[in-house]
Amino acid sequence: MKNLKLFTTIAFAFMMLVSFNVDAQKFRGLDKSPMDAASIGRGSKQLAVVYYSRPQLNGRTVGKELAPFGKVWRTGANEATKLILNTDMSLNGKTLVAGTYSLFTIPGEKEWEVIVSSDVNNWGASGYKEENKVASIKVPATMGDESLEAFSMAFEPSDDGVHLHMGWDKVRVAVPFKQMFRLQKN
Repeated sequence: MKNLKLFTTIAFAFMMLVSFNVDAQKFRGLDKSPMDAASIGRGSKQLAVVYYSRPQLNGRTVGKELAPFGKVWRTGANEATKLILNTDMSLNGKTLVAGTYSLFTIPGEKEWEVIVSSDVNNWGASGYKEENKVASIKVPATMGDESLEAFSMAFEPSDDGVHLHMGWDKVRVAVPFKQMFRLQKN
């Protein structure tokens, strides 16, 4: 009887171990809004990087079902978009010290307000707090010729810094970040 009880216990433990091992080998499918990154510069010369998820149109409309006009939007999908500045920059005259921020937007038909916030590690726009706004700028929303199915971001160098370009469907927005140069003492 004792041997049967011991055998049953060992067999049960073995079956549990095997079932946990099988579950550990399951992988989930691709995200509907996959994560992406845009950066400018490489290595020690990288000025900025933005991590964001790329929602798809799937027959929906920007400004209505997606990125609703007049409401704070996470500037992508899933987690709030993360902006990492590796050098001090300014946005609309406000200094952004090198570091990590969240990027929110308030889309509009003619212009978008782009907001850099000290709120980080948020799901969507739920963690956005007006009092944590570090800088913001209103930029024109223009229309491009090509429709982009997935929300996209890209950096482009400018004479005095970088422009962060955002596009979705035919909507285009350019955000001008100015690089701040520090004078070095000899």
